[in-house]
Amino acid sequence: MARQQPIELFMPPNILKAKVGSGAPGLDLAAIKRAETAMDKMRGEFADWAATDVDKLMAARARFGKTPDAASRAALLRAAHDMKGQAATYDFPMIARVAGSLSKLIGEVPENKDLPLGLVDAHVSTIHVIYRDKLTDASNKMAMALSSELEKQVEAALK
Repeated sequence: MARQQPIELFMPPNILKAKVGSGAPGLDLAAIKRAETAMDKMRGEFADWAATDVDKLMAARARFGKTPDAASRAALLRAAHDMKGQAATYDFPMIARVAGSLSKLIGEVPENKDLPLGLVDAHVSTIHVIYRDKLTDASNKMAMALSSELEKQVEAALK
Protein backbone atom coordinates (compact mmCIF):
# COMPACT_ATOMS: atom_id res chain seq x y z
CA MET A 1 0.00 0.00 0.00
CA ALA A 2 1.34 3.45 -0.95
CA ARG A 3 2.21 5.85 1.75
CA GLN A 4 -0.38 8.64 2.00
CA GLN A 5 0.60 12.26 2.39
CA PRO A 6 -1.04 14.22 5.18
CA ILE A 7 -3.94 16.40 4.13
CA GLU A 8 -3.29 20.10 4.26
CA LEU A 9 -6.22 22.54 4.28
CA PHE A 10 -5.85 26.03 2.94
CA MET A 11 -8.52 28.63 3.72
CA PRO A 12 -8.33 31.60 1.34
CA PRO A 13 -8.96 35.00 2.90
CA ASN A 14 -12.46 36.42 2.51
CA ILE A 15 -11.56 39.65 0.71
CA LEU A 16 -15.17 40.57 -0.05
CA LYS A 17 -16.14 40.46 3.60
CA ALA A 18 -13.19 42.68 4.47
CA LYS A 19 -14.25 45.23 1.84
CA VAL A 20 -17.95 45.23 2.67
CA GLY A 21 -17.63 45.03 6.42
CA SER A 22 -20.00 43.41 8.84
CA GLY A 23 -23.11 45.12 7.50
CA ALA A 24 -25.21 46.81 10.16
CA PRO A 25 -22.91 49.70 11.19
CA GLY A 26 -22.85 51.10 7.63
CA LEU A 27 -26.67 50.96 7.28
CA ASP A 28 -28.23 54.39 6.72
CA LEU A 29 -31.52 54.13 8.61
CA ALA A 30 -32.49 57.65 7.59
CA ALA A 31 -32.24 56.70 3.91
CA ILE A 32 -34.41 53.64 4.51
CA LYS A 33 -37.00 55.79 6.28
CA ARG A 34 -37.00 58.30 3.39
CA ALA A 35 -37.50 55.47 0.90
CA GLU A 36 -40.40 54.06 2.92
CA THR A 37 -42.00 57.50 3.10
CA ALA A 38 -41.61 57.95 -0.67
CA MET A 39 -43.22 54.55 -1.29
CA ASP A 40 -46.13 55.43 1.00
CA LYS A 41 -46.68 58.67 -0.95
CA MET A 42 -46.69 56.80 -4.27
CA ARG A 43 -48.98 54.03 -3.02
CA GLY A 44 -52.02 56.04 -4.09
CA GLU A 45 -50.81 55.92 -7.69
CA PHE A 46 -50.31 52.14 -7.71
CA ALA A 47 -53.90 51.44 -8.74
CA ASP A 48 -53.57 53.79 -11.72
CA TRP A 49 -50.31 52.18 -12.76
CA ALA A 50 -51.82 48.71 -12.44
CA ALA A 51 -54.79 49.83 -14.55
CA THR A 52 -52.41 51.10 -17.22
CA ASP A 53 -50.61 47.75 -17.27
CA VAL A 54 -53.89 45.82 -17.51
CA ASP A 55 -54.97 48.05 -20.41
CA LYS A 56 -51.62 47.49 -22.16
CA LEU A 57 -51.98 43.74 -21.80
CA MET A 58 -55.52 43.76 -23.15
CA ALA A 59 -54.48 45.98 -26.06
CA ALA A 60 -51.52 43.70 -26.83
CA ARG A 61 -53.87 40.70 -26.82
CA ALA A 62 -56.29 42.45 -29.16
CA ARG A 63 -53.45 43.38 -31.50
CA PHE A 64 -52.18 39.80 -31.49
CA GLY A 65 -55.69 38.56 -32.27
CA LYS A 66 -55.90 40.79 -35.34
CA THR A 67 -52.31 40.31 -36.51
CA PRO A 68 -50.65 37.24 -34.98
CA ASP A 69 -47.13 38.03 -36.14
CA ALA A 70 -43.77 38.08 -34.35
CA ALA A 71 -44.04 41.78 -33.46
CA SER A 72 -47.48 41.48 -31.86
CA ARG A 73 -46.42 38.32 -30.05
CA ALA A 74 -43.36 40.14 -28.70
CA ALA A 75 -45.58 43.02 -27.53
CA LEU A 76 -47.86 40.55 -25.77
CA LEU A 77 -44.89 38.91 -24.08
CA ARG A 78 -43.49 42.31 -23.05
CA ALA A 79 -46.81 43.36 -21.51
CA ALA A 80 -47.11 40.08 -19.58
CA HIS A 81 -43.49 40.22 -18.48
CA ASP A 82 -43.83 43.82 -17.28
CA MET A 83 -46.86 42.87 -15.22
CA LYS A 84 -45.04 39.90 -13.78
CA GLY A 85 -42.33 42.21 -12.49
CA GLN A 86 -44.45 45.16 -11.38
CA ALA A 87 -47.77 43.82 -10.13
CA ALA A 88 -46.47 42.72 -6.74
CA THR A 89 -45.12 46.23 -6.18
CA TYR A 90 -48.60 47.55 -6.99
CA ASP A 91 -50.04 45.23 -4.30
CA PHE A 92 -51.36 42.67 -6.79
CA PRO A 93 -49.27 39.55 -6.12
CA MET A 94 -51.80 37.27 -7.82
CA ILE A 95 -51.59 39.31 -11.02
CA ALA A 96 -47.83 38.86 -10.87
CA ARG A 97 -48.31 35.10 -10.58
CA VAL A 98 -50.76 34.86 -13.48
CA ALA A 99 -48.65 37.19 -15.62
CA GLY A 100 -45.65 34.97 -14.88
CA SER A 101 -47.59 31.95 -16.12
CA LEU A 102 -48.62 33.84 -19.26
CA SER A 103 -45.03 34.96 -19.84
CA LYS A 104 -43.87 31.38 -19.57
CA LEU A 105 -46.49 30.24 -22.08
CA ILE A 106 -45.66 32.91 -24.64
CA GLY A 107 -41.93 32.65 -24.13
CA GLU A 108 -41.66 28.86 -24.28
CA VAL A 109 -44.03 28.00 -27.11
CA PRO A 110 -41.75 27.87 -30.15
CA GLU A 111 -42.06 30.77 -32.58
CA ASN A 112 -43.09 28.41 -35.37
CA LYS A 113 -46.07 27.12 -33.37
CA ASP A 114 -49.35 28.86 -32.68
CA LEU A 115 -50.08 30.05 -29.18
CA PRO A 116 -53.12 28.39 -27.60
CA LEU A 117 -55.35 31.47 -27.77
CA GLY A 118 -57.94 30.08 -25.37
CA LEU A 119 -55.25 29.73 -22.72
CA VAL A 120 -53.85 33.18 -23.47
CA ASP A 121 -57.36 34.63 -23.17
CA ALA A 122 -57.94 32.79 -19.88
CA HIS A 123 -54.79 34.42 -18.47
CA VAL A 124 -55.75 37.89 -19.70
CA SER A 125 -59.30 37.52 -18.36
CA THR A 126 -58.04 36.29 -15.00
CA ILE A 127 -55.69 39.26 -14.70
CA HIS A 128 -58.55 41.59 -15.58
CA VAL A 129 -60.84 40.03 -12.97
CA ILE A 130 -58.17 40.12 -10.25
CA TYR A 131 -57.61 43.80 -10.97
CA ARG A 132 -61.31 44.66 -11.34
CA ASP A 133 -62.21 42.96 -8.07
CA LYS A 134 -59.11 44.38 -6.31
CA LEU A 135 -57.95 40.94 -5.17
CA THR A 136 -54.77 42.08 -3.45
CA ASP A 137 -54.60 39.21 -0.96
CA ALA A 138 -52.20 36.50 -2.13
CA SER A 139 -54.25 33.93 -0.24
CA ASN A 140 -57.55 34.67 -2.02
CA LYS A 141 -58.98 31.21 -2.71
CA MET A 142 -60.55 32.05 -6.05
CA ALA A 143 -57.40 33.72 -7.39
CA MET A 144 -55.24 30.88 -6.09
CA ALA A 145 -57.47 28.25 -7.72
CA LEU A 146 -57.47 30.09 -11.05
CA SER A 147 -53.71 30.61 -10.92
CA SER A 148 -53.03 26.98 -10.12
CA GLU A 149 -55.26 25.77 -12.93
CA LEU A 150 -53.68 28.15 -15.43
CA GLU A 151 -50.21 26.99 -14.42
CA LYS A 152 -51.26 23.36 -14.90
CA GLN A 153 -52.68 24.16 -18.33
CA VAL A 154 -49.47 25.95 -19.32
CA GLU A 155 -47.41 22.93 -18.27
CA ALA A 156 -49.68 20.66 -20.30
CA ALA A 157 -49.49 22.97 -23.35
CA LEU A 158 -45.69 23.03 -23.20
CA LYS A 159 -45.33 19.24 -23.26
